[in-house]
Amino acid sequence: MRGFRLPSTPEAAKRQQAELAKKVVASDDFGQMELFCGVDVSYRQGIAHCAAVVVDRQLNVVERAMTKSAVKQPYIPGLFVLREAGPALRTLKKLERYDLLLVDGHGRLHPRRCGLACYLGVALDKPAIGVAKSLLCGTVKGDNVEIDGEVLGYVIQGRKKLYVSVGNRISLESAVSAVKGLTKKGEWLPEPLRLADAYSRL
Repeated sequence: MRGFRLPSTPEAAKRQQAELAKKVVASDDFGQMELFCGVDVSYRQGIAHCAAVVVDRQLNVVERAMTKSAVKQPYIPGLFVLREAGPALRTLKKLERYDLLLVDGHGRLHPRRCGLACYLGVALDKPAIGVAKSLLCGTVKGDNVEIDGEVLGYVIQGRKKLYVSVGNRISLESAVSAVKGLTKKGEWLPEPLRLADAYSRL
């Protein structure tokens, strides 16, 4: 993260997204995965409440971190990074270790191929997956989501739909497998994100 500066305007964010999109590794580039982290942000009365939760293979919590910060940016579709990258990075910095990051947001399934999951994955040089609750762009064909004929996302059909895409250093196939493997029976969200969502609302 040395030399990595958060953008402060939509124009700067778009430029940075375009640059970071070139650095995303959309293939498996990781070793043994034992610890899985989810990060999420919720908002109350102008305050961003961010939580990051790490679980092991048995989905037991091994570590968590929480931060609060003033909301400095409005919500702009496609520019989630302006609003959430700062709180997420500050919170993740408090953690001791995790091998895979799950982000409540899109990865490469994004107009500039660089959603929040790509942004965090590249900034931290970590394997990362975007797990979004709604579709920002693209065309759904079966379980795949395409942009300009390229498959950039996958739809997991559960109680509600989830849109999975590559954040960094992982293939789409492995990303989908990881999300499914980390989701408890009967739950909608993978456990690291379910817990991060819950803790962010405390």
